[in-house]
Amino acid sequence: QVQLVQSGGGLVQPGGSLRLSCTASGNVFNIHTMGWYRQAPGMERELVAIIRSVGSNGLTTYAESVKGRFTISRDNAKNTVNLQMDSLKPEDTAVYYCSLQLLTAHYWGEGTLVTVSS
Repeated sequence: QVQLVQSGGGLVQPGGSLRLSCTASGNVFNIHTMGWYRQAPGMERELVAIIRSVGSNGLTTYAESVKGRFTISRDNAKNTVNLQMDSLKPEDTAVYYCSLQLLTAHYWGEGTLVTVSS
Protein backbone atom coordinates (compact mmCIF):
# COMPACT_ATOMS: atom_id res chain seq x y z
CA GLN A 1 0.00 0.00 0.00
CA VAL A 2 1.18 3.51 -0.84
CA GLN A 3 0.44 6.76 0.96
CA LEU A 4 1.06 10.26 -0.37
CA VAL A 5 1.20 13.09 2.14
CA GLN A 6 1.08 16.63 0.81
CA SER A 7 2.07 19.85 2.53
CA GLY A 8 2.18 23.50 1.61
CA GLY A 9 -0.35 25.58 -0.25
CA GLY A 10 -2.61 28.31 1.07
CA LEU A 11 -3.40 31.90 0.19
CA VAL A 12 -0.92 34.18 -1.54
CA GLN A 13 -1.08 37.49 -3.34
CA PRO A 14 -0.43 37.72 -7.09
CA GLY A 15 3.29 37.71 -7.74
CA GLY A 16 3.99 35.76 -4.59
CA SER A 17 5.48 32.33 -4.05
CA LEU A 18 4.45 29.05 -2.51
CA ARG A 19 6.08 25.66 -2.15
CA LEU A 20 4.30 22.32 -2.24
CA SER A 21 5.79 19.06 -1.04
CA CYS A 22 4.65 15.47 -1.30
CA THR A 23 6.19 12.41 0.33
CA ALA A 24 5.41 8.87 -0.70
CA SER A 25 5.62 6.00 1.77
CA GLY A 26 4.76 2.33 1.81
CA ASN A 27 5.44 -0.07 -1.04
CA VAL A 28 7.10 2.51 -3.25
CA PHE A 29 9.04 0.62 -5.87
CA ASN A 30 9.76 1.14 -9.55
CA ILE A 31 8.78 4.79 -9.62
CA HIS A 32 8.14 5.97 -13.17
CA THR A 33 7.21 9.58 -12.46
CA MET A 34 6.24 11.87 -9.61
CA GLY A 35 4.58 15.19 -10.12
CA TRP A 36 1.72 17.59 -9.74
CA TYR A 37 -1.65 18.12 -11.33
CA ARG A 38 -4.24 20.74 -10.56
CA GLN A 39 -7.96 21.20 -10.88
CA ALA A 40 -9.69 24.55 -10.89
CA PRO A 41 -13.43 24.86 -10.19
CA GLY A 42 -15.46 23.63 -13.13
CA MET A 43 -12.35 22.49 -14.97
CA GLU A 44 -10.74 19.15 -15.68
CA ARG A 45 -7.63 18.07 -13.85
CA GLU A 46 -4.53 19.12 -15.75
CA LEU A 47 -0.84 18.38 -15.60
CA VAL A 48 1.32 21.02 -13.95
CA ALA A 49 4.73 19.35 -13.85
CA ILE A 50 6.20 15.87 -13.64
CA ILE A 51 9.69 14.53 -13.09
CA ARG A 52 10.79 11.14 -14.34
CA SER A 53 12.69 8.41 -12.57
CA VAL A 54 16.39 8.46 -11.87
CA GLY A 55 16.94 6.15 -14.81
CA SER A 56 15.54 8.83 -17.09
CA ASN A 57 17.95 11.42 -15.66
CA GLY A 58 15.11 13.18 -13.90
CA LEU A 59 13.66 14.63 -17.08
CA THR A 60 10.90 17.15 -16.43
CA THR A 61 7.75 18.21 -18.22
CA TYR A 62 5.89 21.42 -17.49
CA ALA A 63 2.58 22.82 -18.63
CA GLU A 64 3.15 25.77 -20.93
CA SER A 65 1.26 28.02 -18.56
CA VAL A 66 3.76 27.49 -15.73
CA LYS A 67 7.06 27.29 -17.60
CA GLY A 68 9.59 29.73 -16.22
CA ARG A 69 7.57 30.25 -13.03
CA PHE A 70 7.30 26.80 -11.44
CA THR A 71 10.15 24.42 -10.65
CA ILE A 72 9.75 20.75 -9.82
CA SER A 73 12.39 18.88 -7.88
CA ARG A 74 12.76 15.49 -6.29
CA ASP A 75 14.58 13.94 -3.36
CA ASN A 76 14.94 10.32 -4.39
CA ALA A 77 16.23 9.15 -1.04
CA LYS A 78 13.09 10.46 0.68
CA ASN A 79 10.62 9.73 -2.14
CA THR A 80 9.65 13.38 -2.03
CA VAL A 81 8.67 15.71 -4.83
CA ASN A 82 8.52 19.48 -4.45
CA LEU A 83 6.94 22.22 -6.51
CA GLN A 84 8.30 25.73 -6.11
CA MET A 85 5.75 28.17 -7.47
CA ASP A 86 6.90 31.73 -8.14
CA SER A 87 5.24 34.71 -9.80
CA LEU A 88 1.87 33.23 -9.01
CA LYS A 89 -1.16 34.45 -10.91
CA PRO A 90 -4.86 34.34 -10.04
CA GLU A 91 -5.34 31.73 -12.75
CA ASP A 92 -3.05 29.40 -10.80
CA THR A 93 -5.80 29.09 -8.21
CA ALA A 94 -6.75 25.41 -7.97
CA VAL A 95 -6.55 22.28 -5.90
CA TYR A 96 -3.12 20.76 -6.46
CA TYR A 97 -2.72 16.99 -6.41
CA CYS A 98 0.46 15.03 -6.00
CA SER A 99 0.85 12.21 -8.49
CA LEU A 100 2.89 9.03 -8.19
CA GLN A 101 3.13 6.73 -11.19
CA LEU A 102 4.61 3.32 -10.54
CA LEU A 103 5.09 0.71 -13.23
CA THR A 104 1.92 -1.07 -12.14
CA ALA A 105 -0.26 1.53 -10.42
CA HIS A 106 -1.00 5.21 -10.10
CA TYR A 107 -1.67 7.10 -6.85
CA TRP A 108 -3.01 10.54 -6.01
CA GLY A 109 -2.47 12.74 -2.99
CA GLU A 110 -5.42 14.19 -1.09
CA GLY A 111 -5.09 17.60 -2.74
CA THR A 112 -4.20 20.98 -1.33
CA LEU A 113 -5.82 24.30 -2.16
CA VAL A 114 -3.74 27.11 -3.62
CA THR A 115 -5.50 30.46 -3.80
CA VAL A 116 -3.89 33.43 -5.53
CA SER A 117 -5.80 36.58 -4.71
CA SER A 118 -5.29 40.12 -3.52
